[in-house]
Amino acid sequence: MAKKTDSILWLDDEIDLLRPYIIFLEERGYQVTTATNGQDAIDLCEANDYDIVFLDENMPGLSGLETLALIKQKRPNLAVVMITKSEEENIMDMAIGNKIADYLIKPVNPNQILMTLKKHIHKKEIISEQTTVNYQSEFAKIGAQISESLTHEEWSDLYRKLVYWELTLDEAENRMQDLLAMQKTEANGVFAKYIKKNYPIWFENPEMRPMMSPDIFKKKIFPLIDNDEKVFFVVIDNFRLDQWWLIKELLDDYYTIEDDELYYSILPTATQYARNAIFSGLMPLQIEELFPDLWIGEEDEENKNINEEELIQTQITRYRKKIDFSYHKINNTQAGEKLVEQLKQLENKQLNVCVLNFVDMLSHARTESKMIRELANSESAYRSLTKSWFRHSSAFTLFKELAKRDFKVIITTDHGTIQVDKAVKIIGDKNTNVNLRYKVGKSLSYNKKEVFEITQPDKFGLPSPNVSSSYIFALGNDFFAYPNNYNYYVNYYKNTFQHGGISMEEMLIPIVTMNPKKIG
Repeated sequence: MAKKTDSILWLDDEIDLLRPYIIFLEERGYQVTTATNGQDAIDLCEANDYDIVFLDENMPGLSGLETLALIKQKRPNLAVVMITKSEEENIMDMAIGNKIADYLIKPVNPNQILMTLKKHIHKKEIISEQTTVNYQSEFAKIGAQISESLTHEEWSDLYRKLVYWELTLDEAENRMQDLLAMQKTEANGVFAKYIKKNYPIWFENPEMRPMMSPDIFKKKIFPLIDNDEKVFFVVIDNFRLDQWWLIKELLDDYYTIEDDELYYSILPTATQYARNAIFSGLMPLQIEELFPDLWIGEEDEENKNINEEELIQTQITRYRKKIDFSYHKINNTQAGEKLVEQLKQLENKQLNVCVLNFVDMLSHARTESKMIRELANSESAYRSLTKSWFRHSSAFTLFKELAKRDFKVIITTDHGTIQVDKAVKIIGDKNTNVNLRYKVGKSLSYNKKEVFEITQPDKFGLPSPNVSSSYIFALGNDFFAYPNNYNYYVNYYKNTFQHGGISMEEMLIPIVTMNPKKIG
């Protein structure tokens, strides 16, 4: 297991008695340096890069604990294993407080030493090797599942499995990531065919469809309020399952998960359509027909989501419910901090709705900012950046404060996002919308095999800007590009994160109900 670079510093005032252990380790390829007092050990740590230190707790001169503290000042990330004759609680508390990696009780045996080295030096290699073996055994099963005729529930299960392996291989820094990416691309290709075949059926026979954007209030929020629960409903724009799983790790100390599932975003998987559908409980065409003043069309210059609070009220009224609710849109840290300050006044509300726009802004910044592109240059880096933002954000503060109160907290999103890498040529007139993953217009020219087209929008609950308007949606990792300035356009948008089209990442999105643990 050991490599030439695996180096050990062993500190013990009776080091000569440990010679058999040192020979045992050297025979297995480890480089072992010894010291008999704390000051020598500190000097050695300052001059050399060791992988691990074995430190005797009971020494004359500088004690083991004093030596530990000074080593940690100079090498805070160096793994130090304390070896002690004593199991006294106060000694162990002080050692753990100074961030020892592990401790061993004398007399130690060679197998204990080897297990400690495996745990602290070779952990990543072992995890990576075992992860490779585990994924290889799953690879064929996932491939077979992709080729089957799956139901909408089975597609959700498959996507969860792919995201699980994506995060697991990330954590193990595993060489199988490229193979998984190919398998995910294959799955998205089959998923696109599934949507092309079944999306029309869902609108012809609504009873056959999965839970979708207009169903969220009816199926998830109203039943809780009818049961006299207070609900805090948080919609994080542009939020994917993988991002949720990383943020969930940060929330585990504050919440228990009551319900964690996926639902299907409507098409287009874009805020204007999907989020308005959530808040109104209606498809976009129904909003336009029933509440023309509240629907902002593609051709209008106004913000497409300026009427969300009013749309929530129309849904509450339509279901003949009397619900005292509040609505908040958080676009920056100051707005998040202000909402936290208002929580005391919101405790008596039956429903509080909050839209967090940061992930959406991060996605757009990833396209427009060279610095953010470099920080989030891959799926893994994009996930990491999202988690880092959340850990230091007013949003995390909001969730921690909500955990002290009597709310059911529901987290969801309106749609996800996908990293695009293949340009598909289309031609449209000047009135065609600018989104890279879907287009709506009256004179679109495209290869029908490369898109999902809707030529009768009304049958899919979509408004028509013109009598002859049609919609087309990009599939998998594709994005639309015009022939004019094609190469520049492709180079600029390739590997950016976009939404509006058909992929598991955009359509299969989390909705989670949480109960506060009420800590603190």
